[in-house]
Amino acid sequence: MRVLVVDDELRLARSLKVGLEAEGFAVDLAHDGTDGLWLARENEYDAIVLDLMLPGINGYKVCEALRAEKDWTPILMLTAKDGEWDQVEGLDTGADDYLTKPFSFPVLVARLRAVARRGARERPTQLEAGDLRLDPAARRAWRGDTELELTTREFSMLAVLVRHRGDVLSKRQILDAVWDHDFEGDSNIVEVYVGHLRNKIDRPFGRAAIQTLRGAGYRLRADGG
Repeated sequence: MRVLVVDDELRLARSLKVGLEAEGFAVDLAHDGTDGLWLARENEYDAIVLDLMLPGINGYKVCEALRAEKDWTPILMLTAKDGEWDQVEGLDTGADDYLTKPFSFPVLVARLRAVARRGARERPTQLEAGDLRLDPAARRAWRGDTELELTTREFSMLAVLVRHRGDVLSKRQILDAVWDHDFEGDSNIVEVYVGHLRNKIDRPFGRAAIQTLRGAGYRLRADGG
C-alpha cells in the first residue's frame, strides 16, 4: 500500500516513514503543502497523511484542491490543532479522518488501514436529501432554490441529520455530535432545536422531513420530505 506523508516536522515525518515501512507501507514524504499537492497530483496513493499547519499551502487548502479536482484519495489529517472547529473544518473540507498530536502509532496505522480499505470513493463536499442541500464549508443551506437562514447550532444539527438521512438518531447521539460528549444540561434542548428546524425547513414549505420516533429519537426522511 502506497502512502504519502505530508508534514513539516522533519523528525516526525522520518519516524513515520520508518514505522510505516516496517508495517509494510511504501512511503513518500513531502515537507510543505506545495510539494505535497504536487506529489498527490503526480502519483497514485492508497492514502495520504496530511498535516494542517504547513509551509506554502496549508493542509486544508491541499485537501480542498484535491477534492475540487475529483481526487478522492483517502486523507487522514494529522495535526496538533485539536479544537472542535478545526476538526469540523478538516472533515468538511473533504478529509476522511482526523487524528491529533501526540498520537498512538498503532492507532494511526489502524486508522490509515481503515480509510484505505474504503477506497477512493466519491465523497461530495455538499450534503443532499431530496431538495434539501447543505454546503458545510460555506455554512449555507437551501430548500429547493430558497436559501435557509439558520443559526450555527441549527445548521450543525441539520448537517448531522442530513449526513444520517434515513437513520434514527437518539437524543444522546445528537447531543454528542452537535454539542459535545460532556454535555450535562437538559436533553430536551434537542427537542427545542428540532422545533426550530421544523419551523425553518419544513412548515414554510408544507413538508414533514424531520420525524419523531417516540422513545427512539429523530430521523430525517431520506428523500428530504
